[in-house]
Amino acid sequence: MRRHIKFSEEENVLILLDQRYLPAKEEWFVCKNLREVIFAIKNMVIRGAPAIGVVAAYGCYLGTLNLDPEDPEWREFLKKKLMELEDARPTAVNLRYVVQVMRDIWEKDEDIGLDELRWMWLKKAKEIHNEDIINNKAIGKYGLELIKDKKYIMTHCNAGGLATGGYGTALGVIRAAKSANLDIEVIANETRPFLQGARLTAYELHHDDIKVKVICDNSAGYLMSQNMVDAVIVGADRIVANGDTANKIGTYSLAVLAKYHNIPFYVAAPLSTFDPSLKSWKDIPIEERSPQEVLYVGKKRIAPSGVKVFNPAFDSVPPELISGIITERGIIYPPFRNKIREILNG
Repeated sequence: MRRHIKFSEEENVLILLDQRYLPAKEEWFVCKNLREVIFAIKNMVIRGAPAIGVVAAYGCYLGTLNLDPEDPEWREFLKKKLMELEDARPTAVNLRYVVQVMRDIWEKDEDIGLDELRWMWLKKAKEIHNEDIINNKAIGKYGLELIKDKKYIMTHCNAGGLATGGYGTALGVIRAAKSANLDIEVIANETRPFLQGARLTAYELHHDDIKVKVICDNSAGYLMSQNMVDAVIVGADRIVANGDTANKIGTYSLAVLAKYHNIPFYVAAPLSTFDPSLKSWKDIPIEERSPQEVLYVGKKRIAPSGVKVFNPAFDSVPPELISGIITERGIIYPPFRNKIREILNG
């Protein structure tokens, strides 16, 4: 998977493959400042918890470019901008995690000059980007052990290169299987309403010559009942202290179906997606997105005028439905609470 997040030092801009237009066309969205980064995150130019974290890191740096080091108010202004950035999307914890990493660098020396802060933040953003790819490849290596005797792997939404720094969590496991010459086939749920599975997962797997079939979300149970699914692997936007996992809406239903049909259900996520400060799913803020995503497919309206819409972007899978959580440090098996604490402290 080629890099879809690029930083140009020559032009001092962040360049993003605009995921709103895939797979029909490949367009690049250029961020010259923090305001444009926030727009990109809010409006799904970039999406996927790890990818949002990577972009946020570069966004912190871009947020310093229009500041004057001679202005005594630049520090307060920048602090407000960081708060605006971390609130761009509420559910994915990687966003807040990365912003806090950048804050920590700054808070070690609040008297640091603006030029030095810029240099340190850009350096850290590049490190975060590269570390994400390294961590994803480690996730793929560990996850390979879980599917080496499996053929049909179902996934939901997009947890591939497009949702990360460039390799993938759930699809990182798939890529590891491809590299190991395993005979696998991916079943990609279309993932209504934004169709990340049909548009993005199928796009990148097809591009990499990995077998993939797209199905309607509501046919997953039928395939399971016909022994056409050997395992389910999904990504995550936040995993809390007890193992409750927030992911794209529809993941909970998929986990229930997998449990009923005795199919292993795995979550693949880096440790930056864990939020031990929250005790259970009840504490996870669930983003509700625009009704337009449900009422329209592209520019075509599909529902009657005047109808109301409820469009939560995420749901939560309880730990009793999860067979294992694949991280860059290994696989966590249930019961999760103590093991999550141990691996985060490891």
